[in-house]
Amino acid sequence: MRLSTVSFRYSRRGPWILRDVELTLRPGSVIEVTGRNGAGKSTLLRLLAGFVPPSQGSISDRPGVVGYAPDVFPVDQPFTVAAYLTHMSRIRGLSSTSAAGDLAGRLNATHLLEQPLGDLSKGSAQKIGLIQSLLAPPDLLILDEPFAGLDEQTRTELPVIIEEIAARGGTVVVSDHQKQLQDFPGADHWLVADGDVSLGTREPSPLPADPGAPISEEPRVPQKVSQKPSPPPRPSSQGSSRRVVIEVIVDAGDADEVEQKLRADGYLTRRSS
Repeated sequence: MRLSTVSFRYSRRGPWILRDVELTLRPGSVIEVTGRNGAGKSTLLRLLAGFVPPSQGSISDRPGVVGYAPDVFPVDQPFTVAAYLTHMSRIRGLSSTSAAGDLAGRLNATHLLEQPLGDLSKGSAQKIGLIQSLLAPPDLLILDEPFAGLDEQTRTELPVIIEEIAARGGTVVVSDHQKQLQDFPGADHWLVADGDVSLGTREPSPLPADPGAPISEEPRVPQKVSQKPSPPPRPSSQGSSRRVVIEVIVDAGDADEVEQKLRADGYLTRRSS
């Protein structure tokens, strides 16, 4: 599969998200895509999957069976999990739903099958998005932040599934803020930044923890995080960095997910009781 001078913007007069991207995806390859929020990672993945066409340039030799799991699974659908997976199996042309059951077992989701989609947590919905992308063995698998909110068993099993797909010649592209695949054997690494895609490059690691940073004692109104934070401050020209501690108070059940998102965006976190 090849991208030739691919550029993309969402409207005719809108800013360019990607410019003159040249990429080749080899069968059997695993590709980790990193980059700051808003850099264009999800746009690149949607282009690869064929959900949006390039504004300029061309994409050729896309494999026949494409599996795609978005970063936010659309739960506002009138199905139980089992009914949804049955529906998706039929769309994929599968004669049985055995693949859905097998995948639910591997991804620790069997207990979710009778739940309505609208009742799923973020992590549970992420699992169902993964399962639907794998129902028909994909020749091209595209996963947008698949590790966010997953339990430990599923985070361990997903790289095994990715390795199996690559071993039989499938291509896997993963947008991975969690850096779960940064040490995946043989993986390629792409960094999306400034409208370009750099090969063999990773997003910089966050700064080490600062145990001496003060903790704000000002009381806050409990709230859930509804927006992604801005990038952390860069070091000054003198080599030192100015840091500010901001308390974010969330419900206990949301703590793991919020902490994972903050760490994925390069922030240091310390959890208090």
